[in-house]
Amino acid sequence: MKQALLVFVGGGFGSVARYLVGKWLNNIENAIPYGTMLSNVLGSLLIGVILGYLGRTGNMSQSQSLLLATGFCGGFTTFSTFAYENHLLIKNGDYFSFLPYTLLSLILGFTAVFLGLYISKLL
Repeated sequence: MKQALLVFVGGGFGSVARYLVGKWLNNIENAIPYGTMLSNVLGSLLIGVILGYLGRTGNMSQSQSLLLATGFCGGFTTFSTFAYENHLLIKNGDYFSFLPYTLLSLILGFTAVFLGLYISKLL
């Protein structure tokens, strides 16, 4: 039960953080939802650092990993919103926003995880 509570608390903080980033950066004037992209990229970087550090050193407890990686990063990043926003871009025929949003999200997300893993080696 303690593990579920840690994920719940971390996920709550991550979800609120994602909401605030989206509110700040996602607006009607920009077809590309930059807030969602930033949340996904930053979350990917953070999970790379957290899990890379944990795997390398073992200095992080399971509770800390559940709170930060599973909870916070899980709540902060959002594949479902990313998929829905892509659906809306296609539905509206905005292929010039769909293509860079999708490609940049994937490329930057993977790059951020690898960068996070590299940064974890420096800690």
